[in-house]
Amino acid sequence: MYEEKVVLCGANSYTEKYYLNPDFEQLPESIKNELKILCVLYVHDVGGILTLVFEENGELCFEVTSEEGDPMFDEIGSRLKIKQIQQEKQDLLQSLQLYYQVFFLGEELE
Repeated sequence: MYEEKVVLCGANSYTEKYYLNPDFEQLPESIKNELKILCVLYVHDVGGILTLVFEENGELCFEVTSEEGDPMFDEIGSRLKIKQIQQEKQDLLQSLQLYYQVFFLGEELE
């Protein structure tokens, strides 16, 4: 069904916008709100653009970009913040990954 990366959501500090892929609109409101808060706080703290993306194998990854020469983007802070999010939101991130693998990739539960 999906043969390449699929964006779950993202936030952009330059345009001050948040995006949730309409394919995930059926997620519970609490999950959608948590994702929004996670993304918006991230770009507020370190700048740049954060995108949560499902890889072809179903793994949920953080992709970070910034405009070239952006003095406000904190590259070290970015790595630390992602590590912090991955620890604090481990259950949420694993659940989203499982959800994607089952409902989008059609994988069987083990």
